[in-house]
Amino acid sequence: MSLKGKKVWIDVEQPKTGIMFNSIFRMFKEEGAELLITARDYDSTYKILDDHGVDYIKVGKHGGALLEEKLQTYIDRLNDLLPHIIKFSPDHFVTFSSIEGTRIAYGLGLPSIGINDEPRNMPVCKLLFPFIDKLITPMCIPIESYIKYHADKEKIIRYNGLDEIAWISDYVPKPEVLKKFDLEKGKYIVIRSEPSLACYLINSMNPEETKISQILPPLFKKFPNHKYLLLVRNEMQENYLKEKLESYKKEGNIIITRYLPNIVDLCFFAALVISGGGTIVRESSLLNVPSLEYFPGESAPQERFLIQNEFPLQHIKNTNELVQKAEKILEEGPKPGRFDLSFKEKIKNLENPIKICFEQVKKKLLE
Repeated sequence: MSLKGKKVWIDVEQPKTGIMFNSIFRMFKEEGAELLITARDYDSTYKILDDHGVDYIKVGKHGGALLEEKLQTYIDRLNDLLPHIIKFSPDHFVTFSSIEGTRIAYGLGLPSIGINDEPRNMPVCKLLFPFIDKLITPMCIPIESYIKYHADKEKIIRYNGLDEIAWISDYVPKPEVLKKFDLEKGKYIVIRSEPSLACYLINSMNPEETKISQILPPLFKKFPNHKYLLLVRNEMQENYLKEKLESYKKEGNIIITRYLPNIVDLCFFAALVISGGGTIVRESSLLNVPSLEYFPGESAPQERFLIQNEFPLQHIKNTNELVQKAEKILEEGPKPGRFDLSFKEKIKNLENPIKICFEQVKKKLLE
């Protein structure tokens, strides 16, 4: 049955959500539902939505590193969101992990559903789980990780897969993207910084810091003809890295940026992907790209799931060991079949959380 006449509000609070939810925007529109999409100013969220041609309303921003600022921006965003929601009068709310959106939905008696693969983010989880009606979570993450932060076991929907399957399952490589950046497949490296402003890292590192400043020099010395795409998360990290790598600024094959369009294609054709966070190395390893994570904490269950299922991912926190492994991968070069579609065979049995989310919402709207 069609969803014509039904209204759905979707809040996009981070870059990953912008990528992940692109398909669910399309699903609702194809079913005739009317959408209200709100988005928060954080990292490259707006640029991702703009690249996908999404019609959305800008509301609020990320709170930064200080607890007082996080609280104030939460209060401000609640206040700024509410008039839009009351005017739109939605029938259902969909989110990844928007605590403002979930709180408003709860306050207005609006059915809600969320997707969460990051119970390490304790402050967000405590504010989100008690108020959400349905919560979609990967089976590889112990359900106790959600229950201890007050999620209702009866409201949790489990699936066999990872969030990244939402956009990897239908992915088709576009080699023409390489021309835009003057890149050659297998001859460049993508390096992503740590999420230094995340709640679970603000007490372990400064907001401007990134180990990229230690990783890049030895790699560049040994492989000066490769290109290096250094993707940071905020202006502070960008300025910090430019200062630390001042002596490299004359090099034309080093790019420091807060945003890279076509990031999935850039990962797919890379010789190697290195990241201080999980999302980009999870997606790259699902694409059969050699992937190294240097996140300063323990390996997440998703990474362990990928490693156990022999996807090309390793978590190496020691910088020297990480560089040594990266050098070995670059010396060996791409393996035969590295740039074909063989990755699809390996991921075909993993479930897509976006399809699960859409079906759950559709069922609720048609009751």
